[in-house]
Amino acid sequence: MELGLNGKTALVTGANRGIGAAIAMTLAQEGADVCLVARDLAKLEETAAAIRAAANVKVVVHAADLRPPEAAARTVEKAVAELGRLDILVNNAGATKRADFFSLTEDDWQDGFALKFHGYVRMTRAAWPHLKSVKGNIVNIVGIGARAGSAEFTIGGSVNVAILNFTKAMADIGLKDGVRVNAINPGLIETDRFTRNIERTMNDRGLDRDAAIAFLLAASGTKRPGRADEVGALAAWLASAKADFMQGAIVDIDGGSNRAL
Repeated sequence: MELGLNGKTALVTGANRGIGAAIAMTLAQEGADVCLVARDLAKLEETAAAIRAAANVKVVVHAADLRPPEAAARTVEKAVAELGRLDILVNNAGATKRADFFSLTEDDWQDGFALKFHGYVRMTRAAWPHLKSVKGNIVNIVGIGARAGSAEFTIGGSVNVAILNFTKAMADIGLKDGVRVNAINPGLIETDRFTRNIERTMNDRGLDRDAAIAFLLAASGTKRPGRADEVGALAAWLASAKADFMQGAIVDIDGGSNRAL
């Protein structure tokens, strides 16, 4: 499908690997210039090279830790300076620690909210004037863990729920300002994080790799893990004019693991 993204510009956080890299790749293949943001410069450059080889667009990188309060404004400034404008913001950076609740420290909780929740909030605030001027949009990558409580995902679930509420609130503001804001909840996706979950399950339950994967799929109630490029395709569609009537939408891409309304 032609999404009409030629000439658009996008800033994608957490873009050095996994879902973020796949979203950046898809946006670029649809004709958008992209700014890739993450902490690992070497991995960013590797991802940027792959995108340049696949798409004839401008690709810039910005290595940044989005935890410090001032980092978001600097990141947006660099993206606009390099790309000339900003049409699309994809908030994707941030992982939260999985563990028994009583083993989680104050620092674990502070860190979980610092990068993902506060990072999304600050990036949104910094990008908003630019997006408002071009009637752009935001896609927040959240997580299916927001849909139900889980004993080992107390930080992540709490952060994700907060971001979903934030998405709805900003979509309400966006009705007035002409900025679309939507969210995606990925389920089990084949990324480095899924690999770590496999390894943790192997260690915790004494399973081999195949059995650990089977256990995780059974626990989620799905037939297979999703692919990062499937999330990328959905994000690109949401960021395009094809989704112009989508505002404040929360879209699950989880293979059917969420059965609640």
